[in-house]
Amino acid sequence: MNYLISGGGTGGHIFPAISIANALKQLDPECNILFVGALGRMEMDRVPQAGYPIIGLPVRGFDRQHPVRNISVVCDLLRSMRKAKKIIREFRPDIGIGVGGYASGAAMKVAARMGIPILLQEQNGFAGVTNKLLCHDAAAICVAYEGMERFFPAEKLILTGNPVRQNLEGGSKEEAAEYFRLEQDKPTLLIIGGSLGAHTINQTIIHRLPELLQSGIQIIWQTGKNYYADCQAALAAINDDNKKHIICTDFISRMDLAYAMADVVVSRAGASSISELCLLGKAAILVPSPNVAEDHQTHNAMALVNKEAAVIVTDAEADQKLVAAALRLLQDKEQIASLQHNIRQLAQHDSAMRIAGEAVRIAKNTAKQ
Repeated sequence: MNYLISGGGTGGHIFPAISIANALKQLDPECNILFVGALGRMEMDRVPQAGYPIIGLPVRGFDRQHPVRNISVVCDLLRSMRKAKKIIREFRPDIGIGVGGYASGAAMKVAARMGIPILLQEQNGFAGVTNKLLCHDAAAICVAYEGMERFFPAEKLILTGNPVRQNLEGGSKEEAAEYFRLEQDKPTLLIIGGSLGAHTINQTIIHRLPELLQSGIQIIWQTGKNYYADCQAALAAINDDNKKHIICTDFISRMDLAYAMADVVVSRAGASSISELCLLGKAAILVPSPNVAEDHQTHNAMALVNKEAAVIVTDAEADQKLVAAALRLLQDKEQIASLQHNIRQLAQHDSAMRIAGEAVRIAKNTAKQ
């Protein structure tokens, strides 16, 4: 069987796509998998690192601020669809799997026109434009939230949850303390901003460093590559012995240990991050990014907040409220326990395997026809 997987742009699309590919390989070790991404986006590096081939399309998103520029965007889209047609003719996929993002729209639309069944995976509680445009072509749509019939045909929906990165479970606090050289029993705050980092979260932490250093907690702070230099410079400028209680890094390779160490997590509300927090049962303060289409991170966060499974601080309020909320929560063991219990109830397990199984089923049924 040949599986074409398309999408990307951010880790929120790429990590689920790779997890689905890994699950397909478990179900069908002899299968062939080809990724289609967008040239210049992070999937062009991350997918080969995971061991899979990828072909890039010259596709870009529409510029809502400067409509005139969209003339060239449309030209690139047409070029991408021609290239996708050539890829599909040569690879001959039994099914296309779209995980969202610019490339997914072009590749999945062409696949559907060529008679290839497609399966969509929607990570967010507010459906992305690409998947909404493709939904009537899809054989099935795997979703992470209830109530998605607002956007998609109800008969095509399958509640699977979002695939998460492998090897996140199983880390112990003892091993984590040794790895990060932190104290095992000291309250620990984990700050993460998604695969690209989060400007507002990082600036808030920079502004509140003296308060954090004097609070008696430990911090693991993942800044993202773009913000690392500024965060390190701010930390270096402070003369305080308590700096030994802060780990500041652009990327955490052992996220299993970072999560194991954390009593409270501060995070954006991307779909993958929320799925990880649910699976691991972590008490979280969510700061939805305002810089995403349809404000879908706020919808993701509110799905948890409405079930008393997380705390929300808006991006606009972060500088004034985020650190105070984090320090207050770290001192409230009863609320931490309640958040942990409630967020665990929302976890969907084995998501990648369930999506892969659905893809295999559709592909085989189509082949028999």
